[in-house]
Amino acid sequence: MAEVIVRDGTWTFDGELVRIVPGQDRRVDALRQALGELTVPLRAMAGITYEPGRKGGRLRLRLRDGADPFLQVAGGKLGDDADPYRLAIDSTTAGMAEYFVDEVRNALMLEQVPPGPCDRFLMPGPAVPLTASAGDGTASFDGTRIHIEWTEWAEDGKKAGGPRQISLDDVLGVEWVPIVGWTNGFLRFRLTAASALMPKHDPNCITWGMRRLGGTTAMLAAAVAARLPHPGAAGGDDSPALAAAPATPAPGDGDHDALLRRLRELGDLHRDGVLTDDEFTTAKQALLRQL
Repeated sequence: MAEVIVRDGTWTFDGELVRIVPGQDRRVDALRQALGELTVPLRAMAGITYEPGRKGGRLRLRLRDGADPFLQVAGGKLGDDADPYRLAIDSTTAGMAEYFVDEVRNALMLEQVPPGPCDRFLMPGPAVPLTASAGDGTASFDGTRIHIEWTEWAEDGKKAGGPRQISLDDVLGVEWVPIVGWTNGFLRFRLTAASALMPKHDPNCITWGMRRLGGTTAMLAAAVAARLPHPGAAGGDDSPALAAAPATPAPGDGDHDALLRRLRELGDLHRDGVLTDDEFTTAKQALLRQL
């Protein structure tokens, strides 16, 4: 087992799962602490890196596109401090961080985890019931229905319509946007292909002008997204697919086509940074010997 323990949090890898526990230090971002412990299966990972710095560095775990509903709604919009898949490393722990990276990369290589996108969620998303308050409203989600209550800062049109009840069956998608510059952040539950209303006027949307990430709104958005059809599902499968994709069977000694497919997969892993040059060369030579 590989483990890294620093003020920023604890990462543990047992060969199959990476367990991520955020630190309780006051400098650890509140959103990461609200997310709590995350368990990432090997099949959900696309790669891992250690980025050294002058006074330490950082670990970064990269997930496959579509594996995590939280990243589905918030990926690319979070700063480093709020990213649950980033861990700040101090100078005394750099050696352990490098060992951790080697262990995860070796496991990805041995299990032949494809680095490409997923057609189903491999992580369950935040647990429900869940409530998030920000700006002009408070949204709650119990797994089947969304309830919105307006605050005194809501536009008159929203308040005139009263509290909102939205069935999950009516939701086509979720949009989550943090504050950018002078533009307010918002969480919108999309009931049609597109809304012509501005977020502050949309009764299916809560907005905020303080706290860049809007508290735990990203968590609530992820909880809803986890229960909607996966955007990569073939044929629009509407089940909350959380099961693993079937593993590719190991090729037999005489199955040259399977071996050639494995070689191509190794090339993809190397290109995407999952495998180092040495790891790629060793694995490729082992397959070539079978040919």
